[in-house]
Amino acid sequence: MNNLPKQTVLIVDDQESIGLALSRLLSKEGYEVLLANEGEEALDILRENKVNVILSDLKMPKMDGLRLLKASKLIKPEVEVILITAHGTIEKAVGAMKDGAYDFITKPFKKIVIANMIRKAIEKQALVVENKFLHEQLAHSGHDKHADIIGQSDVMRDVIKLAEQVAPSQASVLIQGENGTGKESIASLIHSIGTRSDKPFIKVSCAALPDTLLESELFGYEKGAFTGAVNQKEGRFELANEGTLFLDEIGEITPSIQVKLLRVLQEGEFERLGGTKVLRSNVRIISATNINLTNAIKQKRFREDLYYRLNVITINIPPLRERREDIPLLTSHFLKIYQKKNNKTIDGISEDVLDILTDYQWPGNVRELKNVIERAVVLTQDRVITQKDLPENIVRSRSEDRKITIPFGMPLREIEKKIIIETLRRSKGDKEVTANLLGITPRTIYRKMNSLEEVEKQEEDVKINS
Repeated sequence: MNNLPKQTVLIVDDQESIGLALSRLLSKEGYEVLLANEGEEALDILRENKVNVILSDLKMPKMDGLRLLKASKLIKPEVEVILITAHGTIEKAVGAMKDGAYDFITKPFKKIVIANMIRKAIEKQALVVENKFLHEQLAHSGHDKHADIIGQSDVMRDVIKLAEQVAPSQASVLIQGENGTGKESIASLIHSIGTRSDKPFIKVSCAALPDTLLESELFGYEKGAFTGAVNQKEGRFELANEGTLFLDEIGEITPSIQVKLLRVLQEGEFERLGGTKVLRSNVRIISATNINLTNAIKQKRFREDLYYRLNVITINIPPLRERREDIPLLTSHFLKIYQKKNNKTIDGISEDVLDILTDYQWPGNVRELKNVIERAVVLTQDRVITQKDLPENIVRSRSEDRKITIPFGMPLREIEKKIIIETLRRSKGDKEVTANLLGITPRTIYRKMNSLEEVEKQEEDVKINS
């Protein structure tokens, strides 16, 4: 067991003989074993005990293995779940892996297969997230040409696939995503594998410069165009000729710049600031924004004709909170970078730190994660990064996210409503999982919600009529 503390496996099977047989097997392997014969009992055990792995039959009365999987991930998302299935339900088991199951095993199974699978599931939770995990994943992905775009989640695979599809074309691309999601990296990827890869890739941050400076940066200026213009200067459109121009934060440009930019996109022509000579530039435009340009158009802050020129192809980059399975890989990647940069030897991060990082909402996305890992590497005095090396707000957020605050004096009906609504939110609207977590029936949820809505309607009527 590699000198690790004793690990706990929770076996859930409605057939007592199978449960006991698995218990004897895993006890001999050195595991602490807990037994449950149905899903609700398993959830009670999970709430009160430290569990590393749940080994559950897929087909059970009352709560099946799929419901147990979803409920357990809400209670303790770090727990790995392995499902035991018959050949007729393999398709369901494969689907369960998308909901977070570690793996599944089919009946009849061999003891050694069960033992190996449990061991591998626990290794996933191991104390250290090793850098070799990163290398294996990147080698498997086959994306060596853009190894700085880290992600094996389905949503990131789709983003990379779309970027690769549009790269050989000359179409303008609009990349949308929150701050810190990696829009510039995707733009760089498109250029690097496109037909202009041997030509310049020029970047402009449109929000970083006031109007006059942005105009001179984009189009250049002639000597004497303004005070301080002692020499002629080429603009970014000239520098990017035959290559790619990346316009970051395009939603921040003012209407006057929008008009001049539209002319270049339509006609390929412009003049330097203070000049009269018409210049031509052949560039591919890739732009990026973190704002909703459709709303900006409605508010008359962004030209619709310019939007359609920029938005031939749209690539939406998901926030980090929507691709949590990429967090261990990104963490390992940044760990490798910053221990080398700071000349430190870090073996990895502790299991609870990885859980905290995976649960955190990451409002700053990949950029925020990168900063957190750099900070941890600099501050840690050990070879393993632990909670004390993380910012306090990130550690605190995890415990707060798992709580529901009930103000003193809140009426009981409001408390019931708050708990039901919050549990539904966290279970993504699954009323059966919500019912299992709250220890009530789905019918009770419908009844409670309906009655509460009626009470609220009556109270609103009273307010209106009073």
